[in-house]
Amino acid sequence: MSRRRRGVMSERLKYELADELGVGEVVRRDGGYFGNVSSQNCGNLVRLAIERAEQSVAENNSWN
Repeated sequence: MSRRRRGVMSERLKYELADELGVGEVVRRDGGYFGNVSSQNCGNLVRLAIERAEQSVAENNSWN
């Protein structure tokens, strides 16, 4: 039995991070397919996403 997963990152964030790493054009050329992005760059995308999430949490906690 398979479960459908809901995306954690918005499409906008995925492309923003891909652009930051210089692979945005590869993804756009391939119609949004990240399969042609190297595993190293995919790992870097995840690292950047985690950094952004941690930064967001820290900023939200600073207001409390």
